[in-house]
Amino acid sequence: MVSQWLDLKDKVIIVTGGCVGIGANIVENLQANGATVIVADMSIEDDYMNENKVHYFKCNVTKQNEIERVVESVTNNYGKIDALVNNAGVNKPRLLVDYYNGDKNHEYTEEDFDFIVNVNQKGVFLFAQAVARKMIEQKFGVIVNISSEAGMEGSKGQSIYAATKGAVNAFTLSWAKELGPFNIRVVGVAPGINEPTPMGNPAHVRDLAYTRGIDAEEVVDDYKKIIPLARQGKLQEIADLVSYLVSDNSSYITGTTLNITGGKSRG
Repeated sequence: MVSQWLDLKDKVIIVTGGCVGIGANIVENLQANGATVIVADMSIEDDYMNENKVHYFKCNVTKQNEIERVVESVTNNYGKIDALVNNAGVNKPRLLVDYYNGDKNHEYTEEDFDFIVNVNQKGVFLFAQAVARKMIEQKFGVIVNISSEAGMEGSKGQSIYAATKGAVNAFTLSWAKELGPFNIRVVGVAPGINEPTPMGNPAHVRDLAYTRGIDAEEVVDDYKKIIPLARQGKLQEIADLVSYLVSDNSSYITGTTLNITGGKSRG
């Protein structure tokens, strides 16, 4: 159970990919702090509202018409959008070329490229564009783009994912400059290695371990060696940061991507 520590009362906030993992924790945190939360996620069967009055919309973030349906519904029902959290994302560990065994099953394909780029990059662009149109009219708002530490450092076995997150960082910088005059802040959040999420499922870990020439059991320990705090991050810690960034307490923070990695780096 999350305790309230911020005042987000009267804030109307959309979270993409809010049904599981980091997104679900962000939704819970925002709602506990008083926000009205709208989730856009393609994993649900149909639109509904849960017992905490979080509104869920079935939405594929790569489809402009589905995004516009959500944005129009939110503005019609609530009259505004205070914040968008662009969280929806996918990953698939593969190598550019399998120099271990020449196995094409461990190499990226054109289909992999299109899938990851469409969700992680195109989806962020389309949702931000639709919401920014409304925010420009109302003269306020916050867009939080969930990036990754991989987008700043690169990542062996995750090159397409890392590339899309690098693009998200560039979006954040550019949109902050474009939208700042309309009192709209754009901020990035770049998590590092965290407690298990769907991206940390056994198949994902196994594939990532292969790309790095190690056993699956070694993946977490390998990461811990380069995290100064010597532990994985907690999803709640990421959610706390997002809640702070959409709050009025962070009203002078824009045009930057904040690492939340326990100090992780390869240096």
